[in-house]
Amino acid sequence: MNKESLFNVPKPSQIVKELDKYIIGQQEAKKAVAIALRNRVRRKLLPQELQEEVAPKNIIMMGPTGIGKTEIARRLSNLAGAPFIKVEATKYTEVGYVGRDVESMIRDLTSIAVNMSKSEMEKEVEQEARKMAEERLLDLLVPVPEAYKKKIASPDSKVSHTMPEEEKIKWEKFNKTRDKIREKLKKGEFEDKYIEISTKEKVFPAVEIFGGMSMDDLDFMLPGFSNMMPKKTKKKRISVKEAKKVLVAEEAEKLIDMDKVIGTALEKVENMGIVFIDEIDKIIGSEGKSGPDVSREGVQRDLLPIVEGTSVMTKYGVIRTNHILFIAAGAFHGAKPSDLIPELQGRFPLRVELKSLTDKDFEEILTKPKNALTIQYIELLKTEGIELEIEEESINEIARIAHKVNTETEDIGARRLHTIMEKLLEDISFHAPEMKKKKMKITRAYVQKRLKDIAEDRDLSRYIL
Repeated sequence: MNKESLFNVPKPSQIVKELDKYIIGQQEAKKAVAIALRNRVRRKLLPQELQEEVAPKNIIMMGPTGIGKTEIARRLSNLAGAPFIKVEATKYTEVGYVGRDVESMIRDLTSIAVNMSKSEMEKEVEQEARKMAEERLLDLLVPVPEAYKKKIASPDSKVSHTMPEEEKIKWEKFNKTRDKIREKLKKGEFEDKYIEISTKEKVFPAVEIFGGMSMDDLDFMLPGFSNMMPKKTKKKRISVKEAKKVLVAEEAEKLIDMDKVIGTALEKVENMGIVFIDEIDKIIGSEGKSGPDVSREGVQRDLLPIVEGTSVMTKYGVIRTNHILFIAAGAFHGAKPSDLIPELQGRFPLRVELKSLTDKDFEEILTKPKNALTIQYIELLKTEGIELEIEEESINEIARIAHKVNTETEDIGARRLHTIMEKLLEDISFHAPEMKKKKMKITRAYVQKRLKDIAEDRDLSRYIL
């Protein structure tokens, strides 16, 4: 990796600015992940012997649900273009118990990286694949007579000189017809025409997979399992538009060098991979208890070598986890990070506490992000011809009610807005197709009227929201 690579990765300030488009507040958490991402690229520019010594600074994010923990990690992976996987800590069980072992998260991450590398390679060969797919489509639209197949295979075709004159005229006429159809195909004149194509599909037998295992896990346990599955040729009648996509994908598959794809993917996983472990507080067992708590602490012990750095065998090859970045998150209501086993605590040196959302935060969440909830509802109702206008005062009132309900009942963060907005616009959404009045204004008085019972009755707000 050269120094130019450093300039291809956004600066920490740019990363925070990009995260601000989707996540309100939580600046401390944004800064921590932005620095962690930049450090990954910085490490690659160090001398080889020093690279091995620089370990990633894993992060624990603490805070109630719905305040942006998962969203920060998800958006970060998009910015980095790095292999990313979000897993639930509660999905895994200690070795010896029925369920998925913690190493499967690295196998899943590797599969994601292979698919990413494959997609990148597909873009590189797309033009060549399109040409080849076009030829196959031409063969379906203008079937080549058996007598001419050899001549098509050799474009300079000296054989045509030895043809009888009558045969030569037919041959040239066929070529002209084919060229005309090719031009029409390029202009998209056959998009809605239906043709029959043959595709190969893998047939998977009805096998029971134990303990929540995936097909990747089965393929790992039984090497080559997926390749053993028979391929069935199936004939489909589809439009030329759809056939293009199918044939381009098939031709791209032939052009891609899978060894190169896997090599690139393994390197990306080891140096740029990000694993987001959610609900890590749920694998903290109560002291002195037996039963499920034993397995919980066992998951922590199994997780330790992976976070510390070990070699995990996947169906694509061995992955060293020494430089994979781990971001853990949890609400930590009934527990705290210091309740994790000491060795695991030491492997998460950075701890960031995310703050509960205020009514001001709720106002910004409703208006500022690119995917703001108000924008989503306005666009949804626009499909029914309804012009929805939400006044600024009504947004203030929605934010105040959301904050009040979160304070008085369970704090579920920004997710509270989903239930409040749904309740607020329930009647409009229901009657939208029959409504004659196509302009609707949401005022503060309307918000208070629709949400009055929920805001005032604590028991009712618990039940509905």
